[in-house]
Amino acid sequence: MDSCIYENGKIFTADKDNLYGEAMLVEDGLIRKVGTAEEVEEMAPAGCGRIDLGGRRVIPGFVDAHMHPIMLADFSRQISALPPKIHSIEELVQAIREKRQEQGPDKWIQGWGYDEGKFAERRSITRWDLDRGCSDAPVSVIRTCGHIRCVNSRALELAGIDRNTPDPDGGEIERDENGEPTGVLKENARNLVLPFMPVPDRQEKVENLTELGRLLTSQGIVAVADMGNLDSGDNYPLYQEAAEKGFLQEVGVYYMWDFFMDDPDFSIPRERFDRRQQIFVCGLKLIGDGSVSGRTAWMAESYLGTDSCGISVCSDRQMETAIRFCKENRCQLSMHAMGGRAIERVVDRAAKEEKWNDGPEPYVRVEHITDPSADSVRKAARKGIGFVTQPIFLYAEIESYLNNLGPAWMKRCYPVRDLLDSQVKLCFSTDAPATSWAVPSDPFPNLKGAVTRRAWDGTDCGQEQTVDIETAIILYTKEAAQMAGFDRLGQLREGYKADFLILDRDILEIPAEQIDQVQVDQTYIGGKCVYQRS
Repeated sequence: MDSCIYENGKIFTADKDNLYGEAMLVEDGLIRKVGTAEEVEEMAPAGCGRIDLGGRRVIPGFVDAHMHPIMLADFSRQISALPPKIHSIEELVQAIREKRQEQGPDKWIQGWGYDEGKFAERRSITRWDLDRGCSDAPVSVIRTCGHIRCVNSRALELAGIDRNTPDPDGGEIERDENGEPTGVLKENARNLVLPFMPVPDRQEKVENLTELGRLLTSQGIVAVADMGNLDSGDNYPLYQEAAEKGFLQEVGVYYMWDFFMDDPDFSIPRERFDRRQQIFVCGLKLIGDGSVSGRTAWMAESYLGTDSCGISVCSDRQMETAIRFCKENRCQLSMHAMGGRAIERVVDRAAKEEKWNDGPEPYVRVEHITDPSADSVRKAARKGIGFVTQPIFLYAEIESYLNNLGPAWMKRCYPVRDLLDSQVKLCFSTDAPATSWAVPSDPFPNLKGAVTRRAWDGTDCGQEQTVDIETAIILYTKEAAQMAGFDRLGQLREGYKADFLILDRDILEIPAEQIDQVQVDQTYIGGKCVYQRS
């Protein structure tokens, strides 16, 4: 039997029945005991190994319950339009020029992460900006939210988009005062250019994903929920191949229903739903609205200075067929809903159903939850509908929130404390790479945003919605694992997997303003050290 005592530590378990310990016994990759030195010693077999934690803080491994790892991995090869690399439209134009010189004519130039609030010019990019960077090859830059794409004139031409092209259902081709497309394609319109864009080959995707796995272990992330692609690719086998090459995280996969609902042959093999596997399927994902920063989230009131409340991008048919599929396959339904009207729509519909899946995870989970109504919160709490939110949004995108909502409304957004007080099942995540941050998967700025309710620039984001650091960690470990149904993850307790982190400083004791400076010294998965900081 492979056994080891981790002693002389400050262990935070996220197990509310036994939150703290000073020692931990691990046997064959599972936790046997967490408690005092004496309690652990009593259960230890003769001759077991020992590791002196040196008084360092230990917490469970992070579970990112909502991210897009395949997209994040692929973006690593593209232009990053975010600080600290890009601070202005002019710098982005120059980066496009350099990429064009590097790869020659006709090849697509792609970028990600632009946020007009962070540009020195304080405006969105347009086709004409991108044309200045490159006019003889197509250019596409995805906005940080992932719901808006800006392309140049060459890309519009390839896709056949001109002043006479109608807006697709659930999308908008932005136009100038003369009716000409500006190059900004919102929501479903962003997909109009997809058929003309290059697709990374399978080997490249697997290599990118394997490399991303190494970054995630360095950040203490031991499990992720993949919330789907913007295409009809099947991510499940990609993770299997990456796992063979050393990808260590557990993964719960969601299929973006938009791309499969009209395929009469689409099905998910039953064995893929087995959560005892490293890679398993959770269910389906729907997109109900857009983003606050893009003014496309479907809100209950108009955006500042406009008469627009955003966009509903999910048809009744999409929702009903998704619910039917999930009920038939006893799997989970996830729906992106930021604005109050989008949240109300999915919660009202889900509340008519009884729990249809087999596991303890919610049968329906709603993503982002920017501005929920009191009625939606009550119904979600009563029916066990899960809410997944991202403190990093306010922290990193404060410029857009202030511009689009104003300070008073902004402070009411993401009411984490109110949701907890209402007994809603809630967890944290990053939505990386749809995050306006240079390293979007980093858990620590996310935690800092939750605990301080201040943006990166110090802006007050609503102090009445703060949570303490212990609660924030629980929402990022125990509750996140339960949201997607990860098996025996997220807590350091008897019978659970020995997935834990040793931190370089005590995250429970340092000033909240320093949380983003915390680093992971060591990451353990299944009782084995898989990352050690130099």
